[in-house]
Amino acid sequence: MNELNAVYENPQALITLGVLLIAIICFIGGALAPELTGLLSVSLLMATGVLTPQKALAGFGSPALITLMGLFAVSAALFKSGALDRLRELIASESIRSPRRLIAFLGFVVAPISGIVPNTPVVASLLPVIEAWCHRRKLSPSRVLLPLSFATVLGGTLTLLGSSVNLLVSDISEQLGYGSLDLFSFTAIGIPIWLIGTLYLLLAPQGLLPDRGIQTNELSDNNEQAGYFTEVTIPKYSELVGQSLHNSRLQRRFDVDVLELQRGVERFLPPLADRTFQPGDRLLLRVTRTDLLRLQQEHTIQLAKNSLSSPKAFDWVESEGQKTVEVLLPAGSTLAGASLRELRFRQRHNSTVLALRRGQQTVQERLGQAILREGDVLLLQAPLDSIRGLQANNDLLVLDQFENDLPTVTRKPIAIAIAILMVLLPAFTSLPLVAAVLLSVIAMVASGCIRPTEVQRSIRLDVILLLGSLSSFSVAMQSTGLADVFAGSLESWLKDLPTYTALVVIFLSTTFFTQLISNAASVALLAPVAVQLADGMNLPPIALLMTVLFGASQSFLTPMGYQTNLMVFGPGRYRFLDVTKYGAGLTAIMTLVVPLLIIWKYNG
Repeated sequence: MNELNAVYENPQALITLGVLLIAIICFIGGALAPELTGLLSVSLLMATGVLTPQKALAGFGSPALITLMGLFAVSAALFKSGALDRLRELIASESIRSPRRLIAFLGFVVAPISGIVPNTPVVASLLPVIEAWCHRRKLSPSRVLLPLSFATVLGGTLTLLGSSVNLLVSDISEQLGYGSLDLFSFTAIGIPIWLIGTLYLLLAPQGLLPDRGIQTNELSDNNEQAGYFTEVTIPKYSELVGQSLHNSRLQRRFDVDVLELQRGVERFLPPLADRTFQPGDRLLLRVTRTDLLRLQQEHTIQLAKNSLSSPKAFDWVESEGQKTVEVLLPAGSTLAGASLRELRFRQRHNSTVLALRRGQQTVQERLGQAILREGDVLLLQAPLDSIRGLQANNDLLVLDQFENDLPTVTRKPIAIAIAILMVLLPAFTSLPLVAAVLLSVIAMVASGCIRPTEVQRSIRLDVILLLGSLSSFSVAMQSTGLADVFAGSLESWLKDLPTYTALVVIFLSTTFFTQLISNAASVALLAPVAVQLADGMNLPPIALLMTVLFGASQSFLTPMGYQTNLMVFGPGRYRFLDVTKYGAGLTAIMTLVVPLLIIWKYNG
């Protein structure tokens, strides 16, 4: 009661409480983006004098946040180098034929990767591959996409690098005077949770996952995944020679449809699965932009020599000053109604047409003979000067000025080696984790795995702003005494409960709070309160921090509970309660298991 009176007599505590309520209302109502809510909160705390600018903005310069920024760049380099292509190929292979096998693969292979690479880009990379897997097997994506999200969430607590929330907890721990967390600080708890959670995904009744059917256009709703139509030939050195379409990597590793095969004067139409490829075969493909660039760089295919490119046109990837851009034929373009060959497009614009995209329609003509229409999108390769010339052309609209996202598959071993060293050096030497991550970023750039401009684009500014601003809450709650008041009230309620039961209550409270606001916000608000309970429970403060961390991270009840849940919600055509139905059992298991593991590890 004395502490409560002290709060009433402390204007700064009342102001902090008001800011907290405003933030919670904004987080729940969604009136502002989460990062803007965080910036509003830290601005109010500074404007009202609760915190000095140095204290309020200290989170933006914390080692944890710098580590996260570097980790975004390292992850981007890994994906760009094709380091996870093997995963995509395995998912599309014939060895994974049933949803149960796919879920096992996600749990035992993909989840551990999420302990090193943040789970959000992992889901983003695998989502179209799994959608294609479902499409080919005529299965509803809703049967496997929630397990994809849950598996990466389970793996995200294996190491400090697995989630931005992990790094936020490390930052809060240091601010509260308990020191930052090590790379493997919670691995002893994370491994049992990962294994138990994976067993749940495997053994849970399939009836808990809805069957929402197959959406016929689900693979082409996104422009990045929309199919281009292009004409290619198979060179004599291609790995496809002597293989059938069914056994080749074209459809196992890449999202490619072969619409036609021409061999001399013969013309073959689908089904083509059993046709064996020969040197010189000409294929009409529907392929995504990313996969087309990857296939070209790996010399699996080359542009058709007789139509739009010279025999050396395939070597454009290695040439200096050559870029790829998308251009649109706008309404009123004088190019509409003529073919690329008739327009002598290559000579006229000093540009090579790599592929054509036309809405959802299938282009059956050879690329050079296809009649252009308004709204067509062409994928061009051209020198920089030619691209600048196109920008001044009223017949073509350049959609993206310069393409810098070309895959760098030749750097794959280097990127993987750098990532491994990034993990091993802090674990076995005195090198700080933030130093290891920053050195890895420099090494990725120096070795050509990623460009400096791509490092900047890879950083998620929304995440950085949110985490940097939210860390001010813990400082304000500690300095104004609010954390002590909340902890005292909670302790009086929990004082007669056994330690295990008290931890269950804290875990469950954090979990439900996370469903209303972001997991980062729930950690920032509850961690300073939870650590105050440590003495009364005969546990070190780090044990309470871990309880809050796992309560916020193991979020399986609503789509808003975790970002990866939202990422699969639309493509899986889920309804709100679908997530609750499938995740309730896993949440109940975690509620019982995590406190036991906390006591086992920290009650020594």
